[in-house]
Amino acid sequence: MALESLDIQNKLQETFGDNVKYFRTEYDMFVFEVDSDVIYNVIKFLKEEPSLNFNFLTDLCGIHYPDSQENEKFCVVYHLHNWFENKRIRVKTFLNGTNPEVKSITSLYNCADWMERETFDFYGIQFEGHPNLVRILNMDEMVSFPMRKEYPMEDSGRTDKDDRFFGRTVNNTTI
Repeated sequence: MALESLDIQNKLQETFGDNVKYFRTEYDMFVFEVDSDVIYNVIKFLKEEPSLNFNFLTDLCGIHYPDSQENEKFCVVYHLHNWFENKRIRVKTFLNGTNPEVKSITSLYNCADWMERETFDFYGIQFEGHPNLVRILNMDEMVSFPMRKEYPMEDSGRTDKDDRFFGRTVNNTTI
């Protein structure tokens, strides 16, 4: 029997109650949100429950929502795949903007190692318990996180560009 979204929802609600919410389908993918303090347990359940068997982490990434409420400034998105049923799901957890931190899932999925490092590198999200949470693509000396919306789009110190060639104004005159 095929694994249905309603079956997943019912099992999660039976086990985790109100910590799992906002079930919906977006672009033909089942999506739901999980409170950040139980996200590790939910993902572990999704992987180890024999009737669910989400045994592959397809992707893990971060999102920055600077205009949201303080407890929803950052989001970590997990894409999981059940190979046997060919079912994919998206799991979201929201984090506060002051101290974005969530428990690492590297003990569940080895591939989460680099994905969590990349998310830390670009968003500054801390993954508690990660074995080697250091920058992976940016310089170690970098103090900012370039995918955050407050990060400047361009380096103001650059002298090798001429605004005239980019359709920008110079002295309030469009060139």
